[in-house]
Amino acid sequence: MSFKITNISPRKTVMKGPQTISIPVNKKPTSKVVNIPDYKVSNETLLIVRGIEESTITLNSVDNHMIIVKSLTTVLVKPDIGKIDEEWDELMMEKGSCVQLFFVDNNWYILSSDGLKID
Repeated sequence: MSFKITNISPRKTVMKGPQTISIPVNKKPTSKVVNIPDYKVSNETLLIVRGIEESTITLNSVDNHMIIVKSLTTVLVKPDIGKIDEEWDELMMEKGSCVQLFFVDNNWYILSSDGLKID
């Protein structure tokens, strides 16, 4: 048995040449392990939160426009200004989750996550 596909438009190539995307970062990537109940992000690009029952992370739009948070405990992420994805005042991360956030036009946006639980 053979199938013939018809009426399909040709694929449009959006990017030509090297398929590399780079986000300009004016600083050396840094990481920090957070094991305190309340932490305000400074200039880190990666936070790993572990070793405590729960933690609140406050984002810092003045010194940092991109952050990855890996949660090995329950973590509440709050923006310093604006909202997360223009909707939420905070983001609750469960143990084992990971999220990347980027600050644009006075809001924090989720660029990547391994799964969000929304009630």
